[in-house]
Amino acid sequence: MGEFVYWLGMSAVAVTAAAGVLEAGRKPIDLFGMVLVALAAGLGGGTVRDLLLDRTAFWLADQTYLYAALAAGLATFAAARVMRLPARLFLLPDAVGLALFTVVGTQVGLAYGVPWLGATFLGVATGVLGGVLRDILCNEVPLVFGGELYGTAAWGGALLMVGLMAAGVAQGVAAVAAAAAILAVRLAAIQWRITLPQFKALA
Repeated sequence: MGEFVYWLGMSAVAVTAAAGVLEAGRKPIDLFGMVLVALAAGLGGGTVRDLLLDRTAFWLADQTYLYAALAAGLATFAAARVMRLPARLFLLPDAVGLALFTVVGTQVGLAYGVPWLGATFLGVATGVLGGVLRDILCNEVPLVFGGELYGTAAWGGALLMVGLMAAGVAQGVAAVAAAAAILAVRLAAIQWRITLPQFKALA
């Protein structure tokens, strides 16, 4: 799938592992627990994607991803021990990871011959499921289930990338444009509290 997509994936693993530690830091969790949260956040979404595609989990096929998650998690833990960080700081690397993982997951699906719509949903799964695992381990309601636009931003970006590639745009350009769109929508949603309608049962 090319070196460009490979390094996008490596970057996604690192930033989402860091986001996992930043969120876990708001809970009474020790270093070992922090490492588990970092690994779940950084590797969880791609692992589910690979299981669906019946291929070896990406971090088992190339342990560099595992090293990247561990290094990013431990570095973030060390940094948080010596400086005061805002409680919601994890939302920034989480948004970056969402954008990168969605693009990578969609590209992997397309490379394995998955039709375009299924590939976009693989991209969304890759982007959001690591965060779902992180939030569950931290005893939080997963971001994708409510609040500001999350899964919607990921799916919109995946559809944009597929559309651009169908129009003849180069893979790298389409990936950058899609990742930028996902990041912009997610950050705008956080800034201005943009949400989808929620179901509220009548009493």
